[in-house]
Amino acid sequence: MSGIPVGQVRPSQILWTYGPGALVDLPNLSVVVMGLERWDTERCLPVNEARLLEAVRRVVGPQVERLRMPPFLKEEGASPFSAEGRIGVPVRPFPRWLRCTRCQLLAEYDSGLFEIKAHPFRTDRTHFVHTNCEKRANSPVVPARFLLACRNGHLDDFPWHWFVHGGSSECKGTLRFVERSASLQTADLMVKCDSCGATRPMSLAFGSEGREHLPACRGRHPHLDRYEECDADPRTILLGATNGWFPVTLSVLSIPLGDDRLSQLVLEGWEYFADVESPEELKVVVKTLTKSGSLPGIERYDAQEVWKTIQDLHAGTTGAVVVSEGDIKQPEWDVLTDPSPPEDWPHFLSRKSEVPTQFGDLLEEVLLLERLREVNALIGYTRVEAPEETTDPDERPPMADLSRHKPEWIPASEVHGEGIFIRFREDAVRAWEGKPAVAERDRMLLAGHRAWRSARGLAPDEGYPGNRYAMLHTFAHLLIRELALECGYNAASIRERIYASADPTSSMAGVLLYTAAADSDGTLGGLVELGKPENLGRLIEHALIRAGICSSDPLCSEHDAATDKSLHGASCHACAFVAETSCERGNRYLDRALLVGTFDCQDAAFFPSPGSSDE
Repeated sequence: MSGIPVGQVRPSQILWTYGPGALVDLPNLSVVVMGLERWDTERCLPVNEARLLEAVRRVVGPQVERLRMPPFLKEEGASPFSAEGRIGVPVRPFPRWLRCTRCQLLAEYDSGLFEIKAHPFRTDRTHFVHTNCEKRANSPVVPARFLLACRNGHLDDFPWHWFVHGGSSECKGTLRFVERSASLQTADLMVKCDSCGATRPMSLAFGSEGREHLPACRGRHPHLDRYEECDADPRTILLGATNGWFPVTLSVLSIPLGDDRLSQLVLEGWEYFADVESPEELKVVVKTLTKSGSLPGIERYDAQEVWKTIQDLHAGTTGAVVVSEGDIKQPEWDVLTDPSPPEDWPHFLSRKSEVPTQFGDLLEEVLLLERLREVNALIGYTRVEAPEETTDPDERPPMADLSRHKPEWIPASEVHGEGIFIRFREDAVRAWEGKPAVAERDRMLLAGHRAWRSARGLAPDEGYPGNRYAMLHTFAHLLIRELALECGYNAASIRERIYASADPTSSMAGVLLYTAAADSDGTLGGLVELGKPENLGRLIEHALIRAGICSSDPLCSEHDAATDKSLHGASCHACAFVAETSCERGNRYLDRALLVGTFDCQDAAFFPSPGSSDE
């Protein structure tokens, strides 16, 4: 847009909603976010998280050097003509085709018929106008609402001339978009050529008819100014539709790693130490950090030790953090289940709590996390179809690139919050897994998993997490819904992290429920308060009672994953589903029958029937 500010979004939305290749549907125009090579990295602050960087390198490539936050304004009301006011991500108008709201003319924005009107102090008012509209000069212009996309991540303008003329044509007449009624049904939306009079309804652009009336995919990446070969069928999508851009992300919790705690501590607070030039200056910095509490734990080290660590980091000779090729969650599990978990780490402050007495034979421990940090990285995106969940990193869906060349940095964000970690007793879980009824539910879920993946052309026997995961996952959802009623956070702001593995050498059975607020330090504290035994026990009991009967029963409890080719058993929006921003599996692999007795199954429950423990 030649440096013209056109709108604002939150930095966290760059990862989850409006990353490179995504369309931002602003009030008066639509733009596509350009590739990473066009971003000003000097305004993108680095994020230090060695485990996440290593995970990103395994997927994107070893050339990735840093994780960086999207640029953001530090001061509200900054002048758009100042350096501060020009911070932002580069965008370009897309789709290129616009429609006049008065004469219904369809044309490209650079055809000379339209002119952009910028409002530097009110970016939301930036818009295009039809300068010589036959009905009224400078009539408002809006983006054409139809686009083409394919499952390989390509996005293109709708082929208006091709569509209305039924293929290639020498006619280059002006086009009009006609609405025959106020119903907005596609059959009543018409495209008309002023020169030859050809007319065609938009209903022919969708479904099976769309494949007959649309050209082949051109393999276009508008955010990269690139075309490539593509054999996928293009599909008509609507501007602003959710299937236009699905992010593919990786996330980790910031935890202490290895024995060299000082090196990692300095790396965590590198923004304070990067410009320190002498031991004397370092002493002042350490003293300031100690008084302010900005870097908890630094006061335990001598300034000379810190200075040596800084020099080693500058020289690249320190073994500050050694990240293995293993699973992302295993190191987190090791820290969460440590007999002496860290109590003074900058981004990890924990405190052990008592297990509710009524669940002492099923739950091993409860850990209250008064401070935690989650770091997320955007590694790619898909269109039309959401990326399928899988535990196999080699089976990731084809992702569209974030830049023209292999990126040297990846967009990331960090969020701070609090949480509750609940560890289940391994002996209780294994005894439950040995029940015949549990094995039967497992076969049902596995059959649904295979049928669901086969229908999508995926390897049917890959990616099944098992009934242990499904039980823990369902427990997390039920507790999220219960916590949201009392803790002061809305349900969409509480997230889950499931730790499930039946491998005898690295068994895991636990859930972490946490809340994180983007662009903010500190939390309300309500979640930790509800993790205390007198509150947690009551909440778990209430969650289990509510789960026993669903308002959609008996249909919900009788749901068969195998028959319906779905990824869940007895669960639905009325009883176990949560916001997809809260769930790590998109509301898949859930089954109330694995936790409590239902109308259809009474013998597969991990928890006893409410009230039975009091007998």
